[in-house]
Amino acid sequence: MADILIQGATVLTMEGSENIIENGEIFITGGRIAALGPRGSIPPEGRAERIINGSGMIAMPGFINCHTHAAMTLLRSYADDLPLMEWLSEKIWPVEDKLEPEDIYWGAMLCCLEMIKSGTTTFADMYFIMDQVALAVEKSGLRACLSRGLIGNAPNGALALEENVNFFKEWNGMAGGRIKVMFGPHAPYTCPPEYLEQVIELAGKYGAGLHIHVAETKSEVEQIKTSYGRTPVGHLNSLGLFALPVLAAHCVHLDDADMEILARNNVGVAHCPESNMKLASGAAPVTGLLKAGVNVGLGTDGAASNNNLDMLEEMRSAAMLQKVSAGDPTVMPAFTALRTATANGARVLGLDGEIGLLKAGMKADLILIDKRRPHFCPQHNLTANLVYAAHSADVDTVIVDGKILMEHRQVLTMDEEEVVREAQLRANRLTG
Repeated sequence: MADILIQGATVLTMEGSENIIENGEIFITGGRIAALGPRGSIPPEGRAERIINGSGMIAMPGFINCHTHAAMTLLRSYADDLPLMEWLSEKIWPVEDKLEPEDIYWGAMLCCLEMIKSGTTTFADMYFIMDQVALAVEKSGLRACLSRGLIGNAPNGALALEENVNFFKEWNGMAGGRIKVMFGPHAPYTCPPEYLEQVIELAGKYGAGLHIHVAETKSEVEQIKTSYGRTPVGHLNSLGLFALPVLAAHCVHLDDADMEILARNNVGVAHCPESNMKLASGAAPVTGLLKAGVNVGLGTDGAASNNNLDMLEEMRSAAMLQKVSAGDPTVMPAFTALRTATANGARVLGLDGEIGLLKAGMKADLILIDKRRPHFCPQHNLTANLVYAAHSADVDTVIVDGKILMEHRQVLTMDEEEVVREAQLRANRLTG
């Protein structure tokens, strides 16, 4: 792996809103950031085999997508403008029954391609036939937290749990350490208490975290209250689920007691504003969660309900949605929104200390964004321009683990034309 020196970039470390290094440089060796500072502060540049001209660029941590379903890229635009349960039961689940392993692989490859081109360096995924997703992650060069989706009240619930265990044994820590495996109980309304207890026991045995949908819709909350006399959060807490590291997706419908439980148990929340808006699930109380001390990251959800995996767009939507929901333009300011997409996301996935910031010793997962575009002018406030004006096409270079995955918009780890062609062929078969 070649040592890399990035010179002349505006370095946004994400350690604080004022931690911006103009005309900075970053030295990368062994897959990690060895040093960074003002240009000329890192001696001598001859140590680097690759020197990247960062002039006119913003260097910042790569985006961290905390919740998605990678292979659902194959269902993008297939079943739009429907309520969640109708969308799932009448459209999505019947097509998913037809999915073959190669479909999952090429759908995940399309996801990885789209993420690289929009600046995402790490994602958390829940789906099935997950060895194919892992192969796509390995090929693409991205970092990922992967979990086998578990529906406890389905006929294959026991088999799925066994598959999650086997997947953990085979893939956790693989792809040069870029893959982390979690357990993926789908939701409290699809996983009965006795099934969740099995999941908790096995995840605890293997030292794995959990990835689960929580309180996404009002109907879910009503169903769980009727069945168990508690909110979804209260129900999961009573089962001991939060004793393990938990990534809770959505968390749209919460009360104050729910937020206190999440904060007390260090539960990470993946906020998915565009999917929640599109499916009319509601607006998650992100401002309240942050005030309660809950760590909130950002996710796109799957491309079938978003319909893209663009974290810049998601970040902007997150900020706008909180402002209009609260009737207050001061809530969720630009830097807070940017942290949900970077440093907070790393904490949600249990990867803080490794990614999410640009500082010496951290893994070299970073992106270069071209700020010489008309919509970046004038440059009064760098963070505001990133959150409210930037486009995914502004992402010029993507580096993960010190390896260049994309340079000058050219993806180096996969054949873009092949991925698009194969994904389209499989989508046509599934929905034709």
